[in-house]
Amino acid sequence: MIKKNPPLRIAIAGLGFGENVHIPAALSNKNIELVGLWHPRIDRLKEACNKNNLCAYETWKDLVNDSEIQGIIIATPPAPRYELALEAIKAGKHLLLEKPTCLNSDEVMELQRNALKRNLKIAVDYEYRAVPLFMQAKRIITEKKLDEPYFVKLDWLMSSRANPDRPWNWYSDEDSGGGVLGALGTHAFDMIHWLIGPTHSLSAINSTSIKERVCPISKNNKKVTSEDVSISQMQLKSINNNLIPAQVNLSAVTKQSRGFSLEIYGSNGTLILSSENQNDYVHGFGLWYSDNGDVLKNIQPDSDLTFSKIWTDGRIAPVARIQNWWAQSIIDRTPVIPGLVEGLASQIVCDKVKESNSIGMKVEIN
Repeated sequence: MIKKNPPLRIAIAGLGFGENVHIPAALSNKNIELVGLWHPRIDRLKEACNKNNLCAYETWKDLVNDSEIQGIIIATPPAPRYELALEAIKAGKHLLLEKPTCLNSDEVMELQRNALKRNLKIAVDYEYRAVPLFMQAKRIITEKKLDEPYFVKLDWLMSSRANPDRPWNWYSDEDSGGGVLGALGTHAFDMIHWLIGPTHSLSAINSTSIKERVCPISKNNKKVTSEDVSISQMQLKSINNNLIPAQVNLSAVTKQSRGFSLEIYGSNGTLILSSENQNDYVHGFGLWYSDNGDVLKNIQPDSDLTFSKIWTDGRIAPVARIQNWWAQSIIDRTPVIPGLVEGLASQIVCDKVKESNSIGMKVEIN
């Protein structure tokens, strides 16, 4: 008789995305027992805990010192994430981190060193790897149906920050991890690394279109220091060690924009993955494939890639899948993907995009 492992006892740090997406995802996961929450605002914490019948950890130390907690999902804003994660790792907790993993690649490497010492599983919530149509695109590429890629183009043009009356918050502050690189770039670079290969070199231009926003506390205008547009010309290294030209255009201030579009042109075919729905990871995405010059045809995901359950909020299903991969890696004691290796690769590119913009030159990635 096969012995069944008990579910992992976990907690979630941070509300917002944590409450709207991670809580329902975790509550649906048979490998996870969601025990409690932590949030710095006690009123918000108690409200969420009462709603979901969970334990309220009123201090971070209360949570990391609880020996019954095996893992923590950290879904806070970016700025405190590194310190929280490092303390949790030193307390022996497995982690699932929201992205950007940290504010820079040095911090990611420090988390990686400490996690390896303790054999902890640190996952990164790159949800698009868990979306069926993205997984289908990966399968097409893995099966070499495109053959050698010739050109990759990713446009991610959103309108989330296009309203100049939207108030100043941490997203407006580069030092707090704000900006389109942290919001979209970390996902975008991970996608193309996963689908095509690592970044070899790049040159970039970043821009801040809306330069001031009203601070809700002082009621005065406050300078925006984070970028809301980023354009990168890149070279990716393919599986055959060829250099593939790629273009990544990111924006958070494009009104009436077309949303997401990833185009991959190969020697034997074309793959296009796109969505005009700016509020959902799943609903609205389409995948088209052309084999050797034929007309583009709409492709549906294979049955083994589809979700067994879909929520009205399409973000929950892929996050639940990522949570399950993380939990399964802890149970099986196997490497977790996507993890800090993937998080570091994406963060290095984000750092180099900022470096290239500041010096106005092409930079290489070792």
